[in-house]
Amino acid sequence: MKTVITQLQKQRITSILNWVSSNFVENRFTSSKTSFGSIYIAQNPRLFRTKTTVSSDGYLSHVSPAIRREAQAALLEYLHYTRSLQFLDAEHMSKNSPHFIEQLLKQVQNAADIEWSIARYLRYHPINEFEPFFESLGLKPFEYRSLLPRDLMFLSDDELLLDNYYALCNYGIARSKIGKIYKQAMEVFRYDFGVLQSKLQAYEELGLNQFFISKVIVCSPYLLIGGVNAKFVEVLTILKSMGMELSWIEENLLEQDSYNWSMVFSVLRLFSKIGFSEEQLGGLIRQHPGLIFEGSGNQVLTLIALLLKFGTTMNEIGLMFLQFPQIQVGNFFLNLKKCLMFLFEIEMELDEIGKIICSHAMFMGSLTLKKPSSIRSLLNAGRKRLCEHIQENPLEMKKWVMGSKMEPLPKSGEKERSQMLKTKFLIDLGFAENSNEMEKVLKDIRGRAGKLQERFDCIVKAGLDRQDVCEMIRLLPRLLNQKKSVIELKIDLLVTGLGYPVSILVTFPSYLAYAAQRIKLRMSMYNWLKDQGVVKPMLALRTIIGCPQKVFMQRFVNKHPEGPQVWQNLKKQICTE
Repeated sequence: MKTVITQLQKQRITSILNWVSSNFVENRFTSSKTSFGSIYIAQNPRLFRTKTTVSSDGYLSHVSPAIRREAQAALLEYLHYTRSLQFLDAEHMSKNSPHFIEQLLKQVQNAADIEWSIARYLRYHPINEFEPFFESLGLKPFEYRSLLPRDLMFLSDDELLLDNYYALCNYGIARSKIGKIYKQAMEVFRYDFGVLQSKLQAYEELGLNQFFISKVIVCSPYLLIGGVNAKFVEVLTILKSMGMELSWIEENLLEQDSYNWSMVFSVLRLFSKIGFSEEQLGGLIRQHPGLIFEGSGNQVLTLIALLLKFGTTMNEIGLMFLQFPQIQVGNFFLNLKKCLMFLFEIEMELDEIGKIICSHAMFMGSLTLKKPSSIRSLLNAGRKRLCEHIQENPLEMKKWVMGSKMEPLPKSGEKERSQMLKTKFLIDLGFAENSNEMEKVLKDIRGRAGKLQERFDCIVKAGLDRQDVCEMIRLLPRLLNQKKSVIELKIDLLVTGLGYPVSILVTFPSYLAYAAQRIKLRMSMYNWLKDQGVVKPMLALRTIIGCPQKVFMQRFVNKHPEGPQVWQNLKKQICTE
């Protein structure tokens, strides 16, 4: 039963985290979705390609730089002199397509003169020029294979691609960065002649310099799709109003990342709703630019959503950000999540977890805990003891961070007190103190003395004599290991479902030891057979519930032609309840 409860708790925690990271962030904090445009992808990209195979260990892994330079020279000569590509393009392609060079070397790996052999190979085996071209733009083979044109193999045949490529090069965007633009905004390379230049000019007319635009385009290629991006302009306006210069924004943009300016705008707007003044927000972002630039602010939205889910108010969230530590937002959220999962691992109640997160989120996000198993082992404490210890003083978790030296918790005496109360409970039931019988029962029963008493009283209140219940416990101490609600359910099934008097438990206490599902299933089958007139009413309870499964099938289920089918239907129904 405990395992089932733990699993349900785990599912609930997981659902909270999933909900926070998807629906809540998307629906509550983002007002619109950014369009990245439609991308045409070839359905048969390998047409006209040279045959490629995976590099093997051996020859290629030991190719010297000199041999590679010979191969590059041969490819450069082919692209420039044979295929008439501009020298700078041919040179860049030959020097920045290592995978393609490897494939060429595999074709001539035993040749004495590599450059001559590759030149001869290329003379009779025209290549798909889009492969080294895309690779030289910074794309890996697995990234560009699906982007290869389906019916072209020569670059000169795609005039629009080259025209837009040159437009970006001439604007100052590094060739090795253009692959990212192609991958994320492919339709830009299908623009008619002059269109791309006009889009770049439109951003310049906003007062942005060419260097800034170049970097922003690499970070957010979709800005070149459609007109001037309104959310991007709004973000710039807000940041400028807070005193941020373009140079500051540029410094905090990473070209390897991609930015969603609609989400950045949502974060800025949310901070305003929380209650930040323009001056406060400006100071906060200057100190922690990652709040809006790290993942376009998605980490902040997810963090706020999690805190709100656990009951933190907007005012409390605002105060937390004003004291935000010098740590990346992503790391802060990861640390907080680890603390949350640790509290779950020790089986703390969700409402208690919520209280701790609401009041101590700042330090929980600032520290990196050891693994839960390591903490429990080093503290030499069980889950229950840890829960109580943390609830008394959550700041104790600061002592359990990675790299810290930990000492076992001092003994609380809880185990001894629990054993003493259990002993007193059993003495009250008539067990002799320090007897072998009592020692055996103490090993069999689980739970606090108060819970054991509650379960015992539950059986007595059902209508049994106290002395009879004491005798039942002597025979089967493990009856008290069940929750009160489970015991009540089984007694209700006995009295209401089967119509037996509760006194029958005195002669057959084992009834309470069987699983509720087994009782319900056999009871339902017996009642159906009774209605069909094939079994006698009020048969011995031991006969119905206590007999082995095989015997029950023979004596009851198979007594009626429809019995097996009814049995299967009942199993499906009861097992899914």
